[in-house]
Amino acid sequence: MQTVLGSNGQIGQEVAKEIYRKYSKKIRLVGRRPKKIHPTDELISADLMDFEQTKTAVDGSDIVYFTVGLPMDSSLWEANFLIIMENVIAACKLYGSKLVFFDNTYMYPKDSEPQTETTPFIPIGRKSIVRAKMAEMVLSEIHNHELDAVICRAPEFYGPDKTQSITNTMFLDKIKEDKTASIPINSSCQRSLIWTPDASRAMVLIANTPSAYNQTWHL
Repeated sequence: MQTVLGSNGQIGQEVAKEIYRKYSKKIRLVGRRPKKIHPTDELISADLMDFEQTKTAVDGSDIVYFTVGLPMDSSLWEANFLIIMENVIAACKLYGSKLVFFDNTYMYPKDSEPQTETTPFIPIGRKSIVRAKMAEMVLSEIHNHELDAVICRAPEFYGPDKTQSITNTMFLDKIKEDKTASIPINSSCQRSLIWTPDASRAMVLIANTPSAYNQTWHL
């Protein structure tokens, strides 16, 4: 069983499709109101802030994908994300499930240096601090050999369907609507972007490659 937490988001949707295409038809989709993508999908409605509900969501899973998203609200991230991560880690350890954490680059230095898997965390801003703490929770489990886990880190993304990103909302969607597009950074500054289906396919490949675990990958 491969389980997708946060299955209604664009990354979760693409992850489930890739699992089904190449690896397994035994897929569990978890969310507040999960919806089937394939006829064989198992649905579990769960609030991951609740440990008992998190245990139910994870029980029986070989691989658990953490693709949970929250609205862009700093207070909400501070109140919820660390508890959710704590619950998911504890449930994965309880049932011996592998954890695949879809992460972002918020915790990296905000400068022009190329970002690699060894770039140190220097979080600036409330959301960045939360994401750094989440990653450190997973890394601690890896270093203590308490959990088979992998961090899959992606930069700002753009994509089809329900993709939620600044690039979509401020730039691409505006062009589609024949409106003036906005660039939220210096227009001459190079920036890495990733197409959401590519990010998801890369993460599923890593998740189903045993030798890829217990380290961080840039997608």
